[in-house]
Amino acid sequence: HFLLHSDFEAVRQKGLVIESVNGDFVLSEVHAHADTRTMPPVDGVFVALKTTQNHRLPDLLKPLLGPQTAVITLQNGLDVETEMASWLGDRPLLGGLCFICSNKVGPGHIRHLEYGKIGLGQYAPDHQPAGISDVLKRLADDLEQAGILVEITPDLRLTRWRKLVWNIPFNGLSVVLNAMTDEIMDNSDALALVEELMAETIAACEGEMRGLSPDQTRRLPVDLIEQMIEHTLEMTPYRTSMKIDYDTGRSLELEAIFGNPIRAAKAAAVDVPRIEMLYQQLKFLNSQ
Repeated sequence: HFLLHSDFEAVRQKGLVIESVNGDFVLSEVHAHADTRTMPPVDGVFVALKTTQNHRLPDLLKPLLGPQTAVITLQNGLDVETEMASWLGDRPLLGGLCFICSNKVGPGHIRHLEYGKIGLGQYAPDHQPAGISDVLKRLADDLEQAGILVEITPDLRLTRWRKLVWNIPFNGLSVVLNAMTDEIMDNSDALALVEELMAETIAACEGEMRGLSPDQTRRLPVDLIEQMIEHTLEMTPYRTSMKIDYDTGRSLELEAIFGNPIRAAKAAAVDVPRIEMLYQQLKFLNSQ
């Protein structure tokens, strides 16, 4: 079952059109809904809204939730599960991170450029590693049987920080510099900014981890910046999701991707001046 808004009529009439690097296809029959009240209770809900719309989730999810319905957030940023946990009760809450280059190019029409993996982890309110639960294993198995590459993480918080190491520089700079990923990579000054923003993000993560788990070694890979630079050099030129939102006049996901990490850094007494400046620039642009 799919909840759709502006795409509902197009998908209901023509199905879901996918152009993919792995082969094009059309899902001609889609269980499409314009309202969750027409949907049945389900075993699992994937939340793929922009985080700017998370205030709508209690009303949207209410018709779908049984006592053991798992909720999986496929959203970028930090602390996106925290508010949901306050009203989901004992239901399983998982975090998912999509490692994929894809864009919506028309109503009910998706273009998949590259990659296609989901990272999944169990949410823990104390941000400690939650391990691999039975619910997490079952969900990963279901996704893999559907042909989706899944990587299970025992430490969702650390994995969210890892993705932010890429998202903070490239989402932010793509808007401020009006550039695609290849244009940023091809300019030495822009690339220097990327590396500095990545270093600040890693420092913020390490500061928080020291406070959360002083007796554990919870660290990002020492060569993560080099890995991500190499990965982006090999990537198909890409307009980031934040750049698409800005170009189409949608509100930017600033709190999840910038505000919450900055607040976490401050709580850990880590200075992140470049991230703060980028956040302030984006807030100005978002207000125009």
